[in-house]
Amino acid sequence: MKMTVTQQRLQDEAADAILLSHWESEDKFSGETAAIDAALKGRLRELLKNGEFSGRLGQVSILHVAPGERVRAKRVVLMGLGKRKEGSLEKVRRAVGTAVKAIREAGAKSFATPVHGRALPESGRATGAAAQATVEGALLGLYQFNAYRTDQNNHIKAVKTMTVVADGAESLAEIQQGASAGQIISDAVTFVRDLCNHPANVMTPTYVEHEAKKIARERGISCKVLNRPDMQRLGMGALLGVSLGSHQPPKFIILEYRGGSAHERPVALVGKTVTFDSGGISLKPADNMEQMKADMTGGAAVLAAVGAAARLRLPLNVIGIIPATENMPGGSATKPGDILKSLSGKTIEVINTDAEGRLILADGLTYATRYHPDVLVDIATLTGACVVALGTHAIGVLGNNAALIEELQAAGEQCGERTWQLPLWEEYYEQIKSDVADMKNTGGRPGGTITAAAFLSKFVGESVWAHLDIASTDWSDRERGHIPKGPTGVGARLLIQFLRNRANGASAGARANGKKTSRRAAAKRSNGRRP
Repeated sequence: MKMTVTQQRLQDEAADAILLSHWESEDKFSGETAAIDAALKGRLRELLKNGEFSGRLGQVSILHVAPGERVRAKRVVLMGLGKRKEGSLEKVRRAVGTAVKAIREAGAKSFATPVHGRALPESGRATGAAAQATVEGALLGLYQFNAYRTDQNNHIKAVKTMTVVADGAESLAEIQQGASAGQIISDAVTFVRDLCNHPANVMTPTYVEHEAKKIARERGISCKVLNRPDMQRLGMGALLGVSLGSHQPPKFIILEYRGGSAHERPVALVGKTVTFDSGGISLKPADNMEQMKADMTGGAAVLAAVGAAARLRLPLNVIGIIPATENMPGGSATKPGDILKSLSGKTIEVINTDAEGRLILADGLTYATRYHPDVLVDIATLTGACVVALGTHAIGVLGNNAALIEELQAAGEQCGERTWQLPLWEEYYEQIKSDVADMKNTGGRPGGTITAAAFLSKFVGESVWAHLDIASTDWSDRERGHIPKGPTGVGARLLIQFLRNRANGASAGARANGKKTSRRAAAKRSNGRRP
C-alpha cells in the first residue's frame, strides 16, 4: 500500500474515506474530529447523543457524506480509542488496525487520516511517535496473505492508498519522520509474517538464504552463508545433528550491518530458524503441527531487524546470525540418547529431539561470540512452557545482565511487544546435568523455559546476554486489531525498537555494567519480578 504525508485541511482530502477518533465517554469532539463534525452539520455528534457510538476501544461507525456537505471524502469513519486515562500507543495501533479493516470491507480503496494519540504522555515527542503508531496500526491491520489463494484473487478487497494529514507546518517534518519509521517497521513485520505463512515445502533453509541475500542489497549490509561442509569443518555438531533427518541442507547465515564506526563493538542477534519442526524422532502430536512452519520466527525477526536497521540508517553495527534447518524424523536422524559435540567443544546428550531449537542456538551463540559483541541477544520460539507460564500476551526474557534485560523491557513497552523476566537461578542448572556428557538438552517439564535458557547460557562465554522466548506470542488463534490470525510477526518490532534506542544512546546501563554478572549474582538480581 502507498503511504504519503500531506499538509492541508482534512475535509479537502478527496479520499474514499476519512478516519477519525474519539475517546470513550467524552461528550465533546476535539481537533480534526470536531472540524469534520462541523462540516457534516453535527451528524457525528448525533451518534454520541443517541448512544450509537460511545468511543470504546475498537468500536467503529461509518457515515456516508451527503451531497452539499463540506467534506470531499465519500465516507467518514469514526473509531473509538477507549478511555483517555487508559490510553496507549499500542491501543492506538489496535484501534486503527480494527478501523482500517472496516474501511476495506466497505470497499474503499483509499483513506486519509490525521495522527491519532498525540495527547498521550508515553509518546515522548508526541506527534512523531503517534504518527508512527498510526501508520503501523493501519499497515499491520490491513495485512493479508493470499499468495496461494486461486479462488478469490479477483475478488479480494484491498486498500491501496493511505494519506496522513498534518495539521500544521510546524508538525509536518515530525509527522513525516514518524510515518516513515512506521512504514519501515511495518514492512519488517510484514516480511516476518510472510516468511512464517509460506508453507514449509516452499520456506526451506535455502529459501531463507535467498531472502537473506536480498536483504544484503541494502546499503551497509553484507551476507555470508556457511553450507554443510563449512559447518563440518568448523565443528557445528549441534546444528548438524538437528539437520540429519532432513533432505533439506542446513544453512548458517551471517548478516553484517556496519552503520557505526569501525572500532565499535556490534550488537549480535541470533534467531532460531527451524523451517519445519516435526519434533524429529520425538515426534510431535498431529494436532496443530501445521503451525510448526512458523518455528523460524526468531530467525525471520533477526533478518527483518537487520534490514530495518539499514533502512533507518541506524549509526551502530549489528550482526545477525541465522542457523536454519528442518527437524525431521528419518533413518539418519539424531535419536534420544545420542551425544553431539557443539562448536564450543561442549558435549550434549540429546534427551528429546523436539528440544532442537536450543541445539542450533548453541552453535549460533558460540559463533556470535567470535565478534566480541557489546551485547548478545537471542530470540526463539523455544518452549511450550513459556505459553503455560505467560499465556499469549508476553515474551519471556532471561539473561545474565540486569541492565540489558531492562533495555529489552523498555523497548517492549514502547513498541507494544511486552516482555516479562523469569529467574535464572543456580538451582535450575542442576536439571540439565548429564551423567554421560557435559549437559543434556532438556531438564524436564518443571521450569522448562528457565532450564532452556540455562542451557543457552553455557554457550555465551563472557558476553552480556539475554534470551527472548517468543513461543507464547508468535501465533494468534484469532484476529486482534493489528494482529492477524496466524503468524503475528512478533519480535521484529521489539528488536528494531531495541536497536533504535541503542542508536539514540539509551544503552548506558548495560555498558556501564560491563561484562556479564556471575550466575550467583544474576540469581540475586533475577527474582522473577520486573526490575
